[in-house]
Order: sequence, then C-alpha cells, then structure tokens
Amino acid sequence: MDFARQQRDPARHVIGITFVILMHVLLIWALISGLGRKMVEVIKKPLTATIIEEIKAPPPPPPPPPKKIIEAPKVQAPEPYVPPPDVPVPSPAESVISAPSVTPPPQPYVIAPPPPVVEAPPAPPPKPAVRKGAVPIKRVELEYPKSAIRMGIEKGHVAVRLNIDEKGNVTNVTILSADPPRHFDRAVVDGLMQWKFTADGEKYVVETEVDFKLQ
Repeated sequence: MDFARQQRDPARHVIGITFVILMHVLLIWALISGLGRKMVEVIKKPLTATIIEEIKAPPPPPPPPPKKIIEAPKVQAPEPYVPPPDVPVPSPAESVISAPSVTPPPQPYVIAPPPPVVEAPPAPPPKPAVRKGAVPIKRVELEYPKSAIRMGIEKGHVAVRLNIDEKGNVTNVTILSADPPRHFDRAVVDGLMQWKFTADGEKYVVETEVDFKLQ
C-alpha cells in the first residue's frame, strides 16, 4: 500500500472534518440543554475537609511525695556525780576577835554667806527717735526763691524732716508740708543740706520748720 497516496486521498479528509463538526455540535447541544451547567456546579461544590486532631497522650501522674525520715530522739547520758570539796572548819582556838573600828564623828558643814549683790547702774533714758526743735551748730541762710518773687508771694512756711548721721551732717531732707506748696521746696533742700548739728555718735532724726519772708 502506498502511504503517500492514502494521505492524498480526499475521502479520508472529508471523514475527519465531518467527525470534528459532529463533536462541536454535540458540545454546543450539551451546553444549551444544561448538561454543561450541571457539570460546572458539580465542579464548584465545596470540598469538605475533615481535620483529625492528634490524640494527645494523658500527662504522667505526679511523683509521690518524699517520705519523711523520723529520727529517734537522742537520749543524753546522765552526768557523773561529783561530790563537793571538803571545807575545813576553823577551831575555836584559832578564831581571832578583831577590834571594832572607830569612825570619827562627821564635821559640821559651814555655809558660806552669799556674795553681796552689786546693783547695776541705771540705764540712761532712751533718746527720742525724732528730735524736734534741735538747734544746728552751723546754719546757712536760705535764699528767697526768685520764682516766688516774680509771682508776688511775700512769705512761706515749710515743715521738714532731716536725717542726721553720727558726725552731725545732714544726709537727707524730706518736705513734710509747705505753704504755698512747691515754691520753696528747692531752696529748703539746697540750704538745709549745708547745715550741721551736734555729733551724737549715732544717727537720729530732726524735725524743724523754716519760715520765708520777703524783705
């Protein structure tokens, strides 16, 4: 048989093509009739997997508690008896009578008279914190303010407080009151800072008054 001639035979090609067409027709009919849908549903069904847990062996029983060993009480052996030593008894001839000791009578205590009480001299009276009317040992005449002259003020009265140091110098001037106010303050401060009072060895305060009168 010539194999190449069989391959070129058109009847064999027609039979193969017809068989392929029939297979496609059957597949299309199965899809239309629902057979294919059932096959898909069978494939889509979930698979049930059963997990078998491993059977764990029961834990071993706990070990028995250790046995307590009870020791028998120790019996102490009795100590041997030791007799007390013999104490010699002195004979009456050998006893010595000692003479009683004579204690001298106690001497009487002599109480010394208390020392005389020396009275402290009386403290000097406290000096006043503020001294009024103190007379300065050095005084400078105060100048009448020119501004008061221009304004026609003919007189003035100023009360001041002066701080005096240990040497009698004026360290500060404070205006307490002024009539008329603020016209004679500068002249009072500049003039009283040059005054000098009695040195008292300590600081003190002097309150005084200054009068102005236009001549």
